[in-house]
Amino acid sequence: MPRIATPNIATPNIATPNIATSNIATPADCEVMAAIHAAAFSGAEAWSRTVFSLQLALPNVVGLLHPSGGFILLRTAADEAEVLTLAVMPAVQDNGIGGALLREATTRLAALGVRTMFLEVSVANSAARHLYARNGFVETGRRPHYYSDNSDALVLRLDLATHL
Repeated sequence: MPRIATPNIATPNIATPNIATSNIATPADCEVMAAIHAAAFSGAEAWSRTVFSLQLALPNVVGLLHPSGGFILLRTAADEAEVLTLAVMPAVQDNGIGGALLREATTRLAALGVRTMFLEVSVANSAARHLYARNGFVETGRRPHYYSDNSDALVLRLDLATHL
């Protein structure tokens, strides 16, 4: 199996997680994104390099890759955006990377005229639910038995006009 190059997680760049330090993800980053996703999500929830490649090939999908080992993948449509997935390497979770990615994404999206962001999160993922609540997302719906473990998904919304 080929060795997968991953972002430097031994010395994460977390001293200033609030500044825009992410790069726009390219097809060359799909293997790294898949490795981060596999580390952050288990089993059927982990996405492959092929899935990321297909997603990034779509015209309204963009990814932001944080150098410390995290990324966010977003899709836009008119004045709305959806967080398709957000993942951070377990070794650097709780260091502000997820929040920094969300803040950078909301700033970039608002500049493009996006007014509302949506996402789904498992009711079982308390860390992610807390991250999203801290960043202004509110629950607007529920999708029963949405995930492979049969857990429900909460549909969350963020109004960028009142958030930024």
